[in-house]
Amino acid sequence: MTSPTASPGATPGPVGKGQATRRVLLATHNRKKLVELDRILRPLLPAVEVLGLDDVPAYDEPAETEATFAGNALLKARTAVAHTGLPAVADDSGLCVDALNGMPGVLSARWSGRPKDDARNNWLLLEQLADVPDERRGAAFVACVVLVVPGGSEHVVEGRVGGSIAHAPRADGGFGYDPLFVPEGVTRTFAELSPEEKDAVSHRGRALRELAPLLAANLPES
Repeated sequence: MTSPTASPGATPGPVGKGQATRRVLLATHNRKKLVELDRILRPLLPAVEVLGLDDVPAYDEPAETEATFAGNALLKARTAVAHTGLPAVADDSGLCVDALNGMPGVLSARWSGRPKDDARNNWLLLEQLADVPDERRGAAFVACVVLVVPGGSEHVVEGRVGGSIAHAPRADGGFGYDPLFVPEGVTRTFAELSPEEKDAVSHRGRALRELAPLLAANLPES
């Protein structure tokens, strides 16, 4: 199935209405991320049932040892398919800060060590940028989202949004570095935006809108 024709920057319309319900596993336990992924995909794929890792029998999940977002996302999705037999979507995303030579990058979630802690990660990032002026606080959020279908079909898409790092957390919406990241063309942080406003401009929203027609074309009926 091909994606609907859209002008540049337009939001794709729903894909696959009228088809039998199909299932896809989002390979994450992060409830906030799962809600965000489901919120973006559901209007585009109303006939698809979205499951999370808490909805399937537990299995040994791989450590995110790859050096790239795509590598980690593929690792998670391939493992999910092998253990569940379901088509799987996985993402790996992170914040790439100019003044830190692109870090924390793939280490974003565990930047301040384990256990993973958003507040501690944000505090450490602000400490590292304490003396960095506004003109050098550029950054980009990157999301690599992959679809792996039983039988070997794999699809990789990437979404990116540029912006800057605020001098202090602003609001407590979203998750991760959302309280610190101000996207280009916006004066508020991701955490200050409504879910719908964030989805419209976010790295993950852009990647998932690109992935939607691939999901519609590759998910078998249950």
